[in-house]
Amino acid sequence: MNSMLEYKGYHAAITYDADDELFVGEVFGIADSLNFHGSSIEELKQMFAQSVDNYLDLCKQVGKDPEKEFKGSFNVRIPSELHKKISMLAAQQKITLNQFVVNALSKSI
Repeated sequence: MNSMLEYKGYHAAITYDADDELFVGEVFGIADSLNFHGSSIEELKQMFAQSVDNYLDLCKQVGKDPEKEFKGSFNVRIPSELHKKISMLAAQQKITLNQFVVNALSKSI
């Protein structure tokens, strides 16, 4: 079962609020907050599209580049001993720490 919507390259996670009897969506992968809701699936989809379109229009009006999902960088906090070990392994392999992490993550999925 897929509980995500996609529109113009943006994705939203969907939940159901039983108290308010509404479907609630939140665009993720960007720092800006984009939330929307609807009482039906069709209304939810319309509000999602409207939310993204409004965001893109506002960015254009104020001269801001709209954020893109998953820019390809994120901060990870790890224990210092692990940091040391992977840094040394990366150096031994003559690759950057970043490339070492990319390789490790790629192998895990």
